[in-house]
Amino acid sequence: MSTDQVARNKAVFSRLHDAMNSGDAEAVAKTIDEVVAPDLLFQAPVSMGATGAQALKRVWVVLLRAFPDLRVEVEDLIAEGDRVVVRNTVTGTHQGEYRGLPPTGASVRYDEIFVFRFTDGRIAEIWGVVDVLSQLRQLGVINDGPS
Repeated sequence: MSTDQVARNKAVFSRLHDAMNSGDAEAVAKTIDEVVAPDLLFQAPVSMGATGAQALKRVWVVLLRAFPDLRVEVEDLIAEGDRVVVRNTVTGTHQGEYRGLPPTGASVRYDEIFVFRFTDGRIAEIWGVVDVLSQLRQLGVINDGPS
C-alpha cells in the first residue's frame, strides 16, 4: 500500500473524527454516509439493533443525546497499510438518557481503542474496545465499594 493511500486513510479518519467532535448528530450521519461503507463490519461493545453504517449512526445518536458535550481526543494514531488505529480519551457530561439511566449530570472520562480498516477509500471495518466498566462506574451504575 502506498504512502499516499495511508495518508488518504488518515484524512478520511480525520473527517470522521472532526464530525464526531462537532456535537451535531446530523453532521456525524452525513459524514458517515460519505466515508463509511454501507455494509460496514462494526464490532464494538454496543447493541444498536442495526448493522453496517446504520449501526454506527445509531451509536452517535445515542451518545450525543446522552452526552451533548462529548469530546473524543486522539492520544495515539498509527496508520499502516489499510488500517488506522487510534487510542482515544473520551469525556462528556451525562445530560440525557443513556443505557436506561436518566441524566445524572456526572462527568465521564474513559479510554477506547479502535482499529479502522479501509477499502477503496472508505471505512469498511471498525473494531473497538471501550472501557465501558469505567464509564458505568463514573455514572454510578456500578459501585465497587462495600455494601
